[in-house]
Amino acid sequence: MLRLSLFLCMFMLAPVRADEPEPTIPGLELEHGFADSSGVKIHYAAAGKGPVIVLIHGFPDFWYTWRAQMPALVKAGYRVVAIDQRGYNASDKPERVEDYALPRLVEDVVAVLKHHEVKKGIIVGHDWGGLVAWTFAMTHPDMIDRLIILNLPHPRGIWRELANNPDQQKASAYARAFQKPDAAKLVTADGLAFWIKDPEARETYKRAFRKSSLEGMLNYYKANYPREPYAELPESSYPQVKCSVLQIHGLADTALLQGGLNDTWKWVDADLTLVTIPKVGHFVQQDAAELVTKTLVAWLNR
Repeated sequence: MLRLSLFLCMFMLAPVRADEPEPTIPGLELEHGFADSSGVKIHYAAAGKGPVIVLIHGFPDFWYTWRAQMPALVKAGYRVVAIDQRGYNASDKPERVEDYALPRLVEDVVAVLKHHEVKKGIIVGHDWGGLVAWTFAMTHPDMIDRLIILNLPHPRGIWRELANNPDQQKASAYARAFQKPDAAKLVTADGLAFWIKDPEARETYKRAFRKSSLEGMLNYYKANYPREPYAELPESSYPQVKCSVLQIHGLADTALLQGGLNDTWKWVDADLTLVTIPKVGHFVQQDAAELVTKTLVAWLNR
């Protein structure tokens, strides 16, 4: 749900082999595999032993976004499973908009847990991955141990802000543009990597995005993002979250404004820990990597 300029520069795209090796993370022996989600292959990169943590990226991103957190979580005694959501990098790329509807995204996480023979997992999500994680917690309370959300307000908070906050309506202009039928013409694989600060990592992202489906990426918005006219959701729209929740939010996020965090405690029937980080934007797991990593480990091991 990152706010993007609609005038991204066009680039000549070098060919990328489908079998090009995945990036490595120093100090980690990564295992790569696929979980079957009703015929859709979901790629994951995994490491470590112990309780399973499923890491779900957002837009525009892929499993590698968690490279700063994975080694510390493995060292702390967890098995980390970072997935490519459908449409991204090495995962399958269905063509239809309805193939990216939220229930199917949630079922991808179910498939990953079942593939690893896990009855309950710790679910971590950022951005669109955060919406999947929130929804997973609400719809599969028996399969989640704890929930961690990065820069994605509870969906009720998002709907409320879109209905009542002109600043959030303005901040969401990019999403309305992405919902248009020809939206994929507005973006390029290389242009989507503009936010990566490290030059070497940016090249890694460009390769991953060239393997991804631009239509698939934008189908998340077409299938799931609220449409005008915006209206608040009734209380019955979402079940209460029953598990413990850690929520981390970079307050300089220009797409998902901080007002959406208000009242989150009303929608969680367990303990909620909210950590806000000033002067840090949307990609908090990278821009405040050390603080986020230490916070995750400390909260999980409390």
